[in-house]
Amino acid sequence: MISLGCDKNRVDSEKMLSNLLNKYPGSEITEDPEEADIAVINTCSFIGPAKEESINTILEMGEYKKTGRLQKLIVAGCLVERYKDEIRKEMPEVDEVTSVSDYVDRLDAQMARVESGENYTQYLKIAEGCDKYCTYCIIPKLRGHYRSIPMEHLLAEARDLAEAGTKELILVAQETTLYGTDLYGRKALPELLSRLAEIPGIAWIRILYCYPEEIDDALIAEIRDNKKVCHYLDIPIQHASDKILKNMHRRTREAELRTQIQKLRSAIPDIVLRTTLITGFPGETDEDFEILKTFVSEEGFERLGVFPYSREEGTLAAEMKPQVPEKIKHQRQDELMRLQQPIAFRKAKEQVGRDLTVLITGFQPESNQYIARSYMDAPDIDSYVYVNAGSNHNLISGDMVECHVTDADGYDLIGELK
Repeated sequence: MISLGCDKNRVDSEKMLSNLLNKYPGSEITEDPEEADIAVINTCSFIGPAKEESINTILEMGEYKKTGRLQKLIVAGCLVERYKDEIRKEMPEVDEVTSVSDYVDRLDAQMARVESGENYTQYLKIAEGCDKYCTYCIIPKLRGHYRSIPMEHLLAEARDLAEAGTKELILVAQETTLYGTDLYGRKALPELLSRLAEIPGIAWIRILYCYPEEIDDALIAEIRDNKKVCHYLDIPIQHASDKILKNMHRRTREAELRTQIQKLRSAIPDIVLRTTLITGFPGETDEDFEILKTFVSEEGFERLGVFPYSREEGTLAAEMKPQVPEKIKHQRQDELMRLQQPIAFRKAKEQVGRDLTVLITGFQPESNQYIARSYMDAPDIDSYVYVNAGSNHNLISGDMVECHVTDADGYDLIGELK
């Protein structure tokens, strides 16, 4: 099984594997494509580079039908949802295709998963689809309307994960803040957080993909008061120019974004805010970009990612004019990242002297340091804490220990075991 793209895809892939093992008793999972009789690729097609990666992976795996023992290549996921007929016609190495709409609701109804990563950190997908219809985004067409997964299913799944050793639970959806509105007629994320925190073994609960306009007082209070919920929030705002935000069909404007950020920082002083931005959206002028740069400078996000706009067929933005040249999109991306770097470095320096609980994720023998993450760091996208081991070599990945921060190295922190 090869799972590409987002963490939501990864959860789907783990559930697919569970289904396959139940369907074919005695079968085994292998990470070596040379050994595989059947390969499944769960694809992504969110933006251009993701489509390219999916296509290249299909072609690469197709070669094993000539050189290995591979008999069947099955392609699933968002690329199939968009280009099912083209894949059937133009990729003869593919034996079967299955689109998101064929399986995702069935998968969401089940709890059993085959862990594909480190068991101490697991993702919990709490909803599927999206009703926001941002003009640059193809997800509603691929994944359908917003559908929350019933709370009892999520609690049962989380209990199973905790019993298997999960300590950090990361809540994901296209949009987590609207959880429950379709099922219960209200925002139920605070209640879900409260009930997840009751599960023994779960130490951290991290929330990703919160739309800023949907963050209300009840959610802020739950994050502040629930000892297991990380003081970390991922808020993808995409831009700060009111004109661009309007053309993106975003629900917030610059003043509202500033108010919401101030509200979060005031209520939870040690909160870490991550955001993502798009450069080169159609019609973005130098003036719009200057507004965005000023916003980034003044708001001081601890974590920030920037992506050049990807023109996706089937979206409203693909037809907007003028389209910004690729060169300018990438120049603006680079400029924003250069602007953000000293902000991130300063924020890291501010942590020196703090005591932090960290989750061990590995060991570097050459530097005699444990690699770890704090509440401020989501896996794969954020920074690390390098903890000097000294003579203590007894820790293993998944252990949670206390660490005193002694220094910062760029984006990362250096610490000593307490």
